[in-house]
Amino acid sequence: MSDFNLVDPRGWEYDLQSVYTAYLGHFQLHGIPWYERSWGVFFESFEEFLTFSWPVITITDCWTGKAHIVTRMTSIGAFLKMIKTRFGDTLTMVDNILRVQPFETSQRHMRTISDYASYKKLHSTLPAAVLAALKARVRSGEPKAIREIWDSKDKTFLAVSFESSERNPSTCLEWGFAAARCSYLDAVGVWPPDPEANYRRGHYIVTEYADKVHNKHRPNFPWAYSFGDSQQIPKSKLSQVIQAVISGMISPDSETLPNSLVILIHEATGDLRRLEEMKIKLPHNVLILDTAAYERKLFASGQRGPMKDPNGNPHTQESVLSLTNMLQSQGVDVQCIMQNAGNHAFMCLLGFQLLIDQENTKIPIIRGGNAIPAMMRSGSRSSGGILTPTIAFSPSLPIPMMTPYGIMPASSPMIFPGLSPDLFMDRDSNSSSRRGSGNFPNIPTGDYTRRASTLSPIAQFPSRKDSDGDQDVTARINGLRIASA
Repeated sequence: MSDFNLVDPRGWEYDLQSVYTAYLGHFQLHGIPWYERSWGVFFESFEEFLTFSWPVITITDCWTGKAHIVTRMTSIGAFLKMIKTRFGDTLTMVDNILRVQPFETSQRHMRTISDYASYKKLHSTLPAAVLAALKARVRSGEPKAIREIWDSKDKTFLAVSFESSERNPSTCLEWGFAAARCSYLDAVGVWPPDPEANYRRGHYIVTEYADKVHNKHRPNFPWAYSFGDSQQIPKSKLSQVIQAVISGMISPDSETLPNSLVILIHEATGDLRRLEEMKIKLPHNVLILDTAAYERKLFASGQRGPMKDPNGNPHTQESVLSLTNMLQSQGVDVQCIMQNAGNHAFMCLLGFQLLIDQENTKIPIIRGGNAIPAMMRSGSRSSGGILTPTIAFSPSLPIPMMTPYGIMPASSPMIFPGLSPDLFMDRDSNSSSRRGSGNFPNIPTGDYTRRASTLSPIAQFPSRKDSDGDQDVTARINGLRIASA
């Protein structure tokens, strides 16, 4: 191989070996005795055909995903011109050559092949080209490529999520993951995965920052994990635990084969950067799947149907749905707090499975879970308000309200029935905008506040011994909204 140059892949679309095969078929179809012609030496074997010196590049087909060694139409024309000039015979251009539509858009290395040894060497690089293209296709959200890896049932889909400090983004406050080990589930006869029973999940809170670091613009809720028990872990051990979890799911690195691990994110490249900063070792053949990009490609191809945003405007191909709004567009009543790394990871995996197999996916019952008792154990949980460890609130502070999603401080935005708990503050958004794919219910108007009396807030309720035995303080203040005077 020689003449190592970079070229634009456009126009390089004719499989080189198929050029040789197409002409042999043409000769046979029309009864041309090529073996008696002086130029027939070029068709005695594919190796002899290569002696013309063909400029080629390697590309992958955008539909099949297979790799090919291709040349240009101008090179085929030059070959036919050589036959006419040197031997005086005219060969027509055949129309049954295999044409490949390049997936690659960036420049490719051009090589000149003049013998079979060079062709064989270049051919050995095709599996690596297939892997590189597959990684790019999956990362861009191509539905066909993603459908193929899902249907193979031999991958592990791992959703990861970090919650970091706003003041210092390198400070990790918590980490959550959820995984569906499809190869194992298929082996035991379970398909598709049942999110409630088959997702392996976990949530880790960094001990040094628990109840000490609170985000102001996008509050964090470390004690609101809804799918199991949270674990506290020293920050010095977090990377070790993450590496151990991932190591149990990956296959060996390879230049030609994709890894068994597929990492899921939802427009959260910061989570990938965090893995790099923590020096988590990921094989280069691991596939990265962005569920936001996948949803956009599905919508663009008409597989999601027409949708509208909260303002009633048509959902466009350029629109990006937050994870909460993507789930709501799939009929999921999101009742957990998404500013929790464990909840976000679980819901990201669930959202992906619904996108790819909604008919057969069981939607688990999603509640606030242990959010209320967990928050009540904590002295405080965000800068949005102060919660004391008990229900005895100071008369000088607004009384938090009880919601189906946990305790919300009076200074936090109101949550109305039927709205996502993350409507006011989505995990994937830095603003309070209501992005989405479905129509949100109208927020009722009117005076929904009650002025605080001069009495202590706790004195406004009857004592426990005078109330019904089945009621407690939480039940009696549930739904009460009080604004400071």
